[in-house]
This record gives sequence, C-alpha cells and structure tokens, in this order.
Amino acid sequence: MASINLIESFTEFKEAENIDRPTLMKVLEDVFKTLLRKKYGSDDNFDVIVNTEKGDLEILRRRLIVDDGEVEDENAQVAYSEAIQVEPDYQVGEELYEEVDIQDFGRRAILAAKQTLAARIGDLKKNILMQKYDDRIGEIVTGEVYQVWKKEVLLLDDEGNELILPKVEQIPTDYFKKGENVRAVVKRVEMKNNSPLIILSRTSPAFLAKLLEIEVPEIFDGLIVIKKIVREPGERAKVAVESYDDRIDPVGACVGMKGSRIHGIVRELRNENIDIINYTANIQLLIQRALTPARISRMELDNENRYASVFLKPDQVSLAIGKKGVNIKLACELTDFEIDVFRDEDQDHTEFDIDLSEFSDEIEEWILDELKRIGCDTARSVLDLTPEELVRRSDLEEETVYEVRRILQEEFDKE
Repeated sequence: MASINLIESFTEFKEAENIDRPTLMKVLEDVFKTLLRKKYGSDDNFDVIVNTEKGDLEILRRRLIVDDGEVEDENAQVAYSEAIQVEPDYQVGEELYEEVDIQDFGRRAILAAKQTLAARIGDLKKNILMQKYDDRIGEIVTGEVYQVWKKEVLLLDDEGNELILPKVEQIPTDYFKKGENVRAVVKRVEMKNNSPLIILSRTSPAFLAKLLEIEVPEIFDGLIVIKKIVREPGERAKVAVESYDDRIDPVGACVGMKGSRIHGIVRELRNENIDIINYTANIQLLIQRALTPARISRMELDNENRYASVFLKPDQVSLAIGKKGVNIKLACELTDFEIDVFRDEDQDHTEFDIDLSEFSDEIEEWILDELKRIGCDTARSVLDLTPEELVRRSDLEEETVYEVRRILQEEFDKE
C-alpha cells in the first residue's frame, strides 16, 4: 500500500481545532490534486480518497485499457500488455486502477505539499476565528491578561486566541495585572497583516447595555427595553429605559432592591455614576429627567431648532452642569437637544416646590402617574397649568383635576 498516514506525517492536523473534518479533507484533496496536475498535467483520471476515521490517504489512477499501439493519452489510457502485468484477467475496454505511491512525487514536492497544507489550515483557522468573533460583536467576552503595553492590553480567551483592548477603549481608571480576568465587549473584527485582529472595548455603551442585560432579567426577557445609553467612561452614564409591562417599574427593576443590581455594574465600571431614567416621548419631561440629579424650575423649548433653555434655582445650576460639564453634556446627547441652563430669577418659581410623589398618601397613584406622563413632576408644575389645560392634556376628569389642585394648593398655603 502506497498510502500515507496524514496524522503522523502532518502533525499540523492535530492542531486544526474547530475545523470540521469534511472541510479539512477537502483541503487535503485539493492540495494533492494540485500535485497531480503538476506531475501529470491533469487530475481528471485520479481519485484522491481520504479516510476520515484514520486520516489515511490513497491516490488511485484510473485508465482505460486499449489494444497495444492505440494509446493516445497516457493519462487516460493504458496498453493491454501493460495492464495484464498488473492483473492477468484484465480485458480491453475495462478500467485499470493503480495506486500512486506518494514517494513518486519526490521529496521536494512532498515538502511543498506539507507547507501548502500548513498554510491552508492556517487560513482556515483565521477565517473561523474571524467568523466566530464577527458573530459575537456586541457581546461580552472574558479574557485573561497576557501582556500589558502602553497603548493596549493583550488578552487570551479560553482557546488561547489573542484579543486586543486598546488604551482608548479602556476606562481611564482601569489598571490590569498579568493573569487577571477582564470583561469587555467585542467592538469590531478586522484583518491586519493577514491576521485577525479582535478589538474589545470597555468604554462602549454596548458594554453597559450587556452588563444591564446580565444583571436585569426583565431586560434579557424583553419586558424592559433600553432606549438609549450615553457615557462618559469612568465618570457618569445615563440610561433611558422603557417598560412594555405596566406592572413593572423599569427604573426600580434596573436599580434593584437597595441598589443590588446596579452596584455590581458600578463596580465593574470603576465607580461610574449611572443614572437610570424612565424614557418618555414628552421631550420636556425627558430633558427634566436627563438633567438628574438637578431639579428644574421651568423650561422653554424650541422644538424646531431642538434647543432648550432650562431655568433652575441657583443651588441647582452646578448639579445640572455637573463635574467638568459631564452631566449637561450627557443630557444633550440623550435627548438630542442643545440645552442651556440659567439661574431662575423668577421668585415664584424658585422659592418653593414639592415633588408629586410626596402626595401619594392623598392622591391616588394612577393620577400621579398621569400627571407625570404629561410632564408634571412637581406640585408647582401642575398649578402652573390651568384646569382646562390639564383636562385637555391628560385623561383626568375635570372634577379630579380641581380636587388635585386643591390638595396641592393647600400644601403651599401651609408653607
């Protein structure tokens, strides 16, 4: 038998992880057919048979037996006198099958085949790795720190594949040590110098989105939807969420009991402050929530130019702007509005106000929710609207509106 055991002769096959066997065998067949074409000019009359169980390979040459002197193509035909030397029972018109000894190709050709196989398998592994991580873009992966450089960190996944976490994709306060496990999101996959480059990120909004999905089952199940995330990595993030189930409070579900769900994420993000706000189509209310933790006195909107003038008490202005202007910057990104804050000189607005939630003992919860839905989060914001305006903008009855205004006004009268 002039067969060759591929597993013994080409040890690279043992390292061909994740390559399915049919694909590997097709590569082997292609490589040896290339050898046949170089030696015989054609591979039409050759069968390359690969034993997928043992890794054995056989090359069979198939030629038609013709009368002596009538051979026109030595690759396709063989003389009768030559055929009966192989097997005396052969007749003219039958096909002669001969096994090709791999050594006939010569040492140099076999070495070239080995190098070609190694290259082809290497390309297959690269393509499989590219496809694997291309399908995982936006997902969180965990890698072990292998090398820390000035501009990037090299991580290794469970299979020893290299992952790159560039400095610009790291949270400013990130500090990694060799051997440490690091979580990040797959940002992109690209080819560089004919090698797959898997780029990770810890600053991407997608990283925070996935962390929330892991910690909050309602997000994973689709009951709560993340509408938008904006981040200043390591400083502050704002997450607008919306619930598709009226029984679920999206903000409460994301924060968890006593902050149990959000605390783990905050630690992962190096103590980044995370504001979870309830998304609303009411832009005035959305801006008000986006400027958390500041409390707004009043607001003037220019919807056409997407501009908002926000007026606050003097002690709230710095809260609205935030450290290094981060809070207002993120609020602008979250709402897609240009927001300017001003000190409110109108004493009617700046002297005193009460959050509507403070009236939960006297006013039913569904009524408070309806008022908040139309952009009224405080008592004064309700009283600033006429009863007719409140009835028109909400689903409340006129009698209910007058009763609510009476309760709110009495509280101000006490003060």
